[in-house]
Amino acid sequence: MTDQIAKARAFHALHVKGDPVVLFNIWDPGTANIVAGAGAKALATGSSPVASAFGFPDGEQIPLDLALDNISRIAASVDLPLSVDLEGGYGEAPEIVADTVSRALAAGAIGFNFEDQIVGTVNLHDTAVQARRVAAAVAAVKASGIPAFVNARTDLFLKAARDRHDDALVDQAVARAKAYADAGADGFFAPGLADERLIGRLVEAVALPFNIIALPGVPPKATLAAAGVARISYGPVPWRRMAAWLEAEARAAIAG
Repeated sequence: MTDQIAKARAFHALHVKGDPVVLFNIWDPGTANIVAGAGAKALATGSSPVASAFGFPDGEQIPLDLALDNISRIAASVDLPLSVDLEGGYGEAPEIVADTVSRALAAGAIGFNFEDQIVGTVNLHDTAVQARRVAAAVAAVKASGIPAFVNARTDLFLKAARDRHDDALVDQAVARAKAYADAGADGFFAPGLADERLIGRLVEAVALPFNIIALPGVPPKATLAAAGVARISYGPVPWRRMAAWLEAEARAAIAG
């Protein structure tokens, strides 16, 4: 556990506003070692790549036991901090969330993403409900003795088309961020947001280190750093690029 505690502390220290840590998302021990070899300071899984690698749709469709075994294998294969995507915690009740978090920490994780969408629907949990779920995750972290990084995610910007991203939606995100911070979250994650001005507004209004996904159309690292972003992840992008390359190579080989 001493090594896991040290990795958790190191991971916290990587979150610096204006000097973002880059997490090029992985999905198994093989990709973990490749990205580690590229000079990564930390590693992170994405739920969609992990599910796809095992033949499941995203959205907590991969069995939790299998996802946890994958976390354990990744953590054992590399000597870097490992953050994992726990989606919605595999259950709505706070006690289920706490149990999922405890099991992920026992598998070797030192941080995790925890989203506020009601998995399998187009809706989000009420802010107060999600804050209680975040608090349960934080309590599980404290009980473990491992200072894991709780990255509270809002799906507001994924549920709305980019042309509907505006100041009113940012105001909703700020309210959620403050509630999650009060519940003990260590970071705030708003995937889907791409507008430079709105990103700047959110960073300025939220005290927590801010995380963005580098999806197509998102400003480059230098711009995000200047805006004060503390963490840049890649989500499903590496898997999609790899899958497109593999299919093209396979088609060429089969065609002769």
